[in-house]
Amino acid sequence: MSFLAGLSDTQRRVVNHHYGPLLVAAGAGSGKTRALTHRIAHLIGKHGVDPAQILAVTFTNKAAREMKERLEILLAQSRFGQTWSTLSSVQQSQLQSQIHWEVTKELWIGTFHAVFARILRFDIDKFRDTEGLTWTKQFSIYDEADAQNLVKEIVTQELQIDPKRFEPKKIRWAISNAKNQGWLPDQLEANIESQRGQLTADVYRRYRKALAANNALDFDDLLLLSVQLLQQNQQVRSYWHQRFCHVLVDEYQDTNRTQYELIKLLVTDGKEPQMYDNWAGRSVFVVGDADQSIYSFRAADFTILMDFQEDFGDQAPDATTRTMVKLEKNYRSTATILAAANALISNNSERIDKVLRPTRGKGELITLTRYDSEIAEAEAVVHRLRAVKAANSNLSWGDMAVLYRRNAQSRAMEESLVRWGTPYVVIGGLRFYDRREIKDLLAYLRLLANPADTASLLRVINVPKRGIGKTTIQRLTDTANQLDTSLWDVVNDSKIVRFLCGRSAKRLLQFCELVNDLKAQVQTAALSELLQQIMEKSGYVSELIAEGTDEAEERRRNLQELVNAALQYQEENQESDLEGFLASAALSSDVDNKDTETGRVNLMTLHSSKGLEFPVVCLVGLEQGLLPSYQSLNSRASLEEERRLCYVGITRAKERLFLSHASERRLWGSTREAAMPSVFLSELPEALIQGDLPRGSKANLRGEHRLNRLAHIRRNRPSTALANAACHRKMEQDPSRNWTVGDRVTHASFGIGEITHTFGSGETISIAVKFVGMGSKILDPRLAPIELVNGIND
Repeated sequence: MSFLAGLSDTQRRVVNHHYGPLLVAAGAGSGKTRALTHRIAHLIGKHGVDPAQILAVTFTNKAAREMKERLEILLAQSRFGQTWSTLSSVQQSQLQSQIHWEVTKELWIGTFHAVFARILRFDIDKFRDTEGLTWTKQFSIYDEADAQNLVKEIVTQELQIDPKRFEPKKIRWAISNAKNQGWLPDQLEANIESQRGQLTADVYRRYRKALAANNALDFDDLLLLSVQLLQQNQQVRSYWHQRFCHVLVDEYQDTNRTQYELIKLLVTDGKEPQMYDNWAGRSVFVVGDADQSIYSFRAADFTILMDFQEDFGDQAPDATTRTMVKLEKNYRSTATILAAANALISNNSERIDKVLRPTRGKGELITLTRYDSEIAEAEAVVHRLRAVKAANSNLSWGDMAVLYRRNAQSRAMEESLVRWGTPYVVIGGLRFYDRREIKDLLAYLRLLANPADTASLLRVINVPKRGIGKTTIQRLTDTANQLDTSLWDVVNDSKIVRFLCGRSAKRLLQFCELVNDLKAQVQTAALSELLQQIMEKSGYVSELIAEGTDEAEERRRNLQELVNAALQYQEENQESDLEGFLASAALSSDVDNKDTETGRVNLMTLHSSKGLEFPVVCLVGLEQGLLPSYQSLNSRASLEEERRLCYVGITRAKERLFLSHASERRLWGSTREAAMPSVFLSELPEALIQGDLPRGSKANLRGEHRLNRLAHIRRNRPSTALANAACHRKMEQDPSRNWTVGDRVTHASFGIGEITHTFGSGETISIAVKFVGMGSKILDPRLAPIELVNGIND
């Protein structure tokens, strides 16, 4: 079997690439995963590359699993020469398993965090910290909840600071941001010259020391310590450089500067990319789409992708370059949907010029609808979904998705779905591994793997309840601090326990006996068996059964699912060690929590929708202040990211796309606010849209027709003649007029008001006006029926 079969010409160019750098600018729905997977198979099957020399970095753990599974099927088909669909499920499983053990087991595929956590398991003992902190290879990985709890403890208990005055969450964010920039506490303090900066740096120092004392790393440390290790230790860096001859990175537009530094260190062995020319038997292959870069709030920097040609490539124009290929054929959406997406994204300036080209028919027009409120919008969307499903017997509820900008927007939609008995699921909610009972069991496992992990010990020492009180625990903690040792060393010393704990001593000693018995089985018992023993011997399951509530039963089922996860890990990993399983659980991120279901309508934010596709998509809340968000109106770069977010939403749709906005909306518990249609709606070609689109030009879509409709929803509104006159005056306004905080204006519907804020500038300016008796409104002064009050700024 040829690994080029069934690919387009451009996909074949991608797969055929062997040595050197290559950027694949892959549009939405262009088959990038297929091309990436076939390329790895081609390297192994055609060029004889050792799988152990290949490193593939994905954005999510789910993507890594799916890529590996596809690769194993490809290689199995190639080796055994049979069409996969003709084999029984048993035969398929056997062949895939054989390929796994013989070929792909040595291949590294995973997220940045998973890959470099694995590297640190080998080499963290060689890391030299500037503050003298040390970690062992048995380190724990703290998830975001663990990290926030530790910061909160430092702020409120060690420093005795009011958390309302100095929010632990904001401090944690500042520390994370510093780590993503490669800063240690001294550098953070130098870059934030204020009392708050000094205090944040102090918490940062204490936080690092606390992590080291627990032999733990947070997510940011997995990358930061890896960068520092590879920079400071040439022997370690050269080993991994020689190990990974072919480095492939998916979703390259979502990398941050620390991740980019790691790629450079592995690929060029510490040299600047422009100076590196030893590409014999080596390649760096990155896939991404600047038009789908929507994670700047996670420090993602799409300019890393934009600069690839300068850093690694030949710097030639797009038409002649040998180090960039564009995948522009779209296999997902109808031609109409793609034409709308292309028109929208063409308004962005920071992008690689490319056009999604349809491989499917024209399809139906996009439907645009205005509703009076978010409640009316939700009701109508639910009715529309029910009508579409009734008219298409081959559609299931899971083929439909409702996308929105903010999580809060799901409330009205959920209430309508419940009211009409329509099944739904909210995608991107609470992670499985964030559930209380799951974190409890994982804390037991972490304690077994790393007794120095005091946070895990404190979590389980009285779970289930053993009658070990806070006073006893504090006494033991104080003793550990005085002796400068771990809490476990104190708790596990029977003499100290009997001396300090009085009546609680017996219960503590029984707990230590349980933990020591379990520790003795870590090397011999299977993970799933170890979990079962913890659940039974600790009394955890017995306590849930005794509760006898529906919630307790649900928690018990979740624990069984954790056992299933351990069984799956054992099947997929020959060396199913405890540290590896804990790392896999800790690194399961919120972006992995995207399992859609065939039997329920999918509700999700636009950020959560990335990477998914649905036959029917309803994109709701297309209003100024929502999409684009208020915050983005101050910055061209931010506005372009909001446009990319809208583009991502549109390109999720395969067959039908429904767009909607409301004339007024209640958000964040405020009074109802008048809402303007999103500026992005005016960037869609009128010929592609049906529904509430007024006749005439795009200016009308954003202007008079919409504003007249807004006027109808307000009480005590002025006469129609006044509204029309104001609209007429508005059309005659000077577009270059400056609007200044403090200006007084008159509005055809809202009366007299004063400008309190301005957002953006030039043609993208919006203003916030506080009207007497009407509250604050966000307005586009080019479109709103407003004018300056006489005598002001004349």
